[in-house]
Amino acid sequence: MARELPALDLLPGFEAAARHLSITRAAGELHLTQSALSRQIQALEEQVGVALFERHHRRIALTEHGRALYRVAAEVLRRVREAVADARGGAAGEAVAVTTTLSFASLWLVPRLASFRAAHPAVDVRISANNALIDLARERVDVAIRLTTRARAGKGAVRLFGDRVFPVCSPRVLATPLARPADLARHVLLHYEDPDGSAPWLSWRAWLELAGAEAVKGTGALRFSHYDQLIQAAIDGQGVALGRSPLVDKHLREGRLVAPLGRRFATKDDAERAYFVVVGPHAEARPAVGAFVAWLRHEARASVRGKAAGAAA
Repeated sequence: MARELPALDLLPGFEAAARHLSITRAAGELHLTQSALSRQIQALEEQVGVALFERHHRRIALTEHGRALYRVAAEVLRRVREAVADARGGAAGEAVAVTTTLSFASLWLVPRLASFRAAHPAVDVRISANNALIDLARERVDVAIRLTTRARAGKGAVRLFGDRVFPVCSPRVLATPLARPADLARHVLLHYEDPDGSAPWLSWRAWLELAGAEAVKGTGALRFSHYDQLIQAAIDGQGVALGRSPLVDKHLREGRLVAPLGRRFATKDDAERAYFVVVGPHAEARPAVGAFVAWLRHEARASVRGKAAGAAA
């Protein structure tokens, strides 16, 4: 058995790098140097016998084997942390386990968590970011945040906000004009890979059809399996992406991204899908969970108000 498993002390570094899709951010989280973390990942790849990451200029991406290992490693580490906290006698009522998608965690939830921690320093928030739907009661996860329909969200689900899609890019990309949909022919288009067809509204084909510009083709294409990775590429000036409001609104407000065509031709955000928060039946009466859900709703309202103000401006 020992020969079948890699060194388990290499998994936390791999999990952090896979979650951030950044050696720099993962190393900072783990208080390691970038070179030390890179050596850990290389050692893990050698022990597993396959590449776990694709290395590109200024970014990394998970391989198919890497994605499979990340899903397992993230869940195993989450359970170990919970077991250790219980063994140490930590207050179970002061921990909130949250599951949500990789893109929502990276682009919306994590950047805002500092305000929750400031208001509730005794509450330990544990985020499991993956795209798998889980049974909250069976997995003992307290809160789920998912993009879905009202009918599929389930009884007791609370709507946070809708999801609108429109082109975004780095301001420096606009050195090449982009004032109308036809101008996209002069730009590299960043595509979100959706092999199972679960998010058709995130395809350039759908958006260009809505904009009446079906015949437009970009000068090139880059494709990404993770949406937050696609947005980082847009911030880095690698092309034009389909931004999702409110996930990209913070980047728009802070000037890392712009919406060169405004929010014209944006897909509808309320008719079919929205982000909902669901609480597991075992966690409904816990004060820490109630405080976290109340904070989510407050942040969602603030996000929607900010979007409305930006649209009015």
